[in-house]
Amino acid sequence: MNDFMKEYEYWCTCETFDEETRKELLSIKGDENEIKDRFFKNLEFGTGGLRGVIGAGTNRMNIYTVRKASQGLADIINSKGGADKGVAIAYDSRHMSIEFSREAALTLNANGIKTYRFESLRPTPELSFALRTLGCIAGIVVTASHNPPEYNGYKVYWEDGAQITAPLDDEIIGRVNSITDFSTLKTMSLEEAEKKGLYNTIGKEIDDKYIDTLEKLVLRPECIKAASDMKIVYTPLHGTGLMPVKRILDRLGFKNVYVVPEQEKPDGDFPTVGYPNPEDANVYKLALTLAKKVDADLILATDPDADRLGVYAKDSRTGEYIPFTGNMSGTLLCEYELSTRKELGKLPDNGAVVKTIVSSNMCDRVAAAYNCDLIEVLTGFKFIGEQIKWFEQGKKNNTYLFGYEESYGCLIGTHARDKDAIVAVMALCEAASYYRQKGLTLYDQMLAMYEKYGYYMEGAVSVTLKGVDGAERIKAILDNLRKNPLENLAGAKVIESRDYLNDISVDSATGAKKPTGLPKSNVLYYVLENDQWCCMRPSGTEPKIKFYFGIRGKSMEDAKALYELFDKEIRKLGE
Repeated sequence: MNDFMKEYEYWCTCETFDEETRKELLSIKGDENEIKDRFFKNLEFGTGGLRGVIGAGTNRMNIYTVRKASQGLADIINSKGGADKGVAIAYDSRHMSIEFSREAALTLNANGIKTYRFESLRPTPELSFALRTLGCIAGIVVTASHNPPEYNGYKVYWEDGAQITAPLDDEIIGRVNSITDFSTLKTMSLEEAEKKGLYNTIGKEIDDKYIDTLEKLVLRPECIKAASDMKIVYTPLHGTGLMPVKRILDRLGFKNVYVVPEQEKPDGDFPTVGYPNPEDANVYKLALTLAKKVDADLILATDPDADRLGVYAKDSRTGEYIPFTGNMSGTLLCEYELSTRKELGKLPDNGAVVKTIVSSNMCDRVAAAYNCDLIEVLTGFKFIGEQIKWFEQGKKNNTYLFGYEESYGCLIGTHARDKDAIVAVMALCEAASYYRQKGLTLYDQMLAMYEKYGYYMEGAVSVTLKGVDGAERIKAILDNLRKNPLENLAGAKVIESRDYLNDISVDSATGAKKPTGLPKSNVLYYVLENDQWCCMRPSGTEPKIKFYFGIRGKSMEDAKALYELFDKEIRKLGE
């Protein structure tokens, strides 16, 4: 009998697992492919925590895999004497988020660790804020971000408010993955946990402090007041963003905020979109209809856990709504924040902008224009949060000003250590108010930035390769590129190639080698002529290999032509 079939039989018969779980598994008896998919491996606790399809089995998100993750985390917390500091817990609108967050709390409680669980769904950035405000040693968010409805996930944060980084991540991952016997996992009843003062509920007090903190980050309140009649269409995409977004915009005085009614209520089925990703143009259909009806200035969409923000803005020449990529909104916000700080005399001499390596090189130009340091980090906002920690600890002599990644995530302020769509909504509406007084829409301002810095465009291609065969194919693609490095792409010569897994950077002209300067990661990166680049890595949360690229054109037409050429050539690499 195959190992996966033995594990299946164990789950079907062992009383460690509840009757509902065993009943679900018995319903797939005889379906070897389905059984194999559920049991051929353990759902890995990786650097981003857990993420997977909801269901019974070792390779699924269920109360047992959540308890396992929580037990491993509890062991590490207790080894560091952090039980009394406690763990803050938040969750989004996905199926089983309430149950998984409660199970996580009760496993921690059974290990003597206090928990502070939100009374109802909250955005991921508010969890980061909450654990810092409460002085917790760790935090957990139950969310699968923008994945399809059948998914859920579990992300772990540490006391600085950022997701776990090295060496702590390896320590927690190792402990979680070493647990093999589900019958050893601890839990307790909610009533007992509350009676012992271990299980605590949080809500309004943290909400109030969070909104108060965001409001203090506004740089030009007078511009908002002057543009209070600006029309904003907003959609939370059935997720957690509705209440905090409405509250901060109301607090600032925006009078005309139109919420897409069909997408207003939390719903784990995401019935109007299916795939609730603000990077996907399909999620804006209802918002665009409403925007045209009310003649909105701006369209905003947050993903289910409200850490990422999508944007559409008007082209004043045509009246059409233009979609912004994460790079566009990120660099525009960076320009607004830095230019405003300079004008107001609030730009420090040691200011720093932090971005991920797959984000736009236009950001480098913006930082340089305001004499700010530009720091690059690996993909993942936790590395931006890590930089803030180092600034505060004095390991680097910088003041954090702005950070962003291309996948629609940014952070203004240091109240949280993860991307924050709520503060991004606030800042973009402030920026829109400011540029409106100058007779510009946000898209008009973007065009002005292209003229100033160059016509930058970026693209990303994801190739989905599921299952065991898919994982082997992803590995083969990257192995082949390591053995046969690119020399050019779409006619652009490679100037430098970086292999972050092997920590080596090679100068193409001289052959000189040096370390990359970043932590080891399964990423290949190529610096090309004319401030262009490409990069490839496996996804850390989905069965995909991701290819990124960036170009710089002399005009919009030139940039579009280059983009199409690069996109075509990049797709060939994934074949």
